[in-house]
Amino acid sequence: MRCFSGNRVVLAVAFPFIAACIGGAAQAHVTLAAGETKPGSYYRGALKIPHGCDGEATRSIRVQIPEGVIGVKPMPKPGWTLTTQKGPYAKAYESHGKPVAEGVREITWSGGDLADEFYDEFVFTAFVTADVPAGQQIYFPTVQVCTKGEARWTEIPAKGQSARDLKSPAPSLRLVSDTRLTAQEAPAGSETDTYTIGNLTIAAPWSRATPGGAKIAGGYLKITNNGTAPDRLVNAATSAAGKVEIHEMSMANGVMQMRPLNEGLLIKPGETVELKPGGFHMMFMDLTRPFKQGEAVKTTLQFEKAGKVDVMFNIGAIGATSRGQSDHKHH
Repeated sequence: MRCFSGNRVVLAVAFPFIAACIGGAAQAHVTLAAGETKPGSYYRGALKIPHGCDGEATRSIRVQIPEGVIGVKPMPKPGWTLTTQKGPYAKAYESHGKPVAEGVREITWSGGDLADEFYDEFVFTAFVTADVPAGQQIYFPTVQVCTKGEARWTEIPAKGQSARDLKSPAPSLRLVSDTRLTAQEAPAGSETDTYTIGNLTIAAPWSRATPGGAKIAGGYLKITNNGTAPDRLVNAATSAAGKVEIHEMSMANGVMQMRPLNEGLLIKPGETVELKPGGFHMMFMDLTRPFKQGEAVKTTLQFEKAGKVDVMFNIGAIGATSRGQSDHKHH
């Protein structure tokens, strides 16, 4: 069992039989945007944070990963520090034809400032193994730390008890025999949105809707170099943002780090470079207006050799992800 205690997390042996941790009261619970998935499938988890702690801003979100959920990859969040804790699984699971005995057991987003009057989501992807049978409910105990105080969404119902009877229930995921892709899980942007300049092809530009007051947003797309000489994405501009930078994210010692690519992004001959969450990406900074789901943001991309081209970034839901993760079906 894993229970939160102060600033530490204590790991015990049997997660399926975890007892309820004492939680703080609140009027609206932290939940998962998609509350159902199939055993033996990839899952996109989006923790919905509807408010702070008694009016105080949220500064940290810490979530535990239950047994049977492997291959966890959290999505970096601009303005927040992302850390993970790894540990052993109760058993070895098969992944890509190989046994996997350990992985991410806890994710923490910290150092941000989400005001009580705003809503946001914290996203991760994972593979829910077939060892978790349909009909079972699994839980993701979550602690929300605020400027003053915290809310512990860690209570898990005992056998025969309903989550509705709990004061601070942990976000839950129900395993079902069949599910349909919801609009919230659908990708933003389409592979049919393509633009060409010189020997370059730009495909599927997209971004996410931003919560009120947000001043930054990410931009994602694919660039293919069909020529015989390298080129670079060196700049971008839009009326929707004060400036646009090209960034790279990488993991170092369990901490996600972001740095600007001051010399631009290199696209080698015959190569396709994908800008996506957690890797290369564009950063719209000093937004002049919120990004709203369903709209498109005109942006001018500038390449070192090919020149300038205008593209439209389709805006998806807050926390939206690309279709790439659903293409992995070989577990």
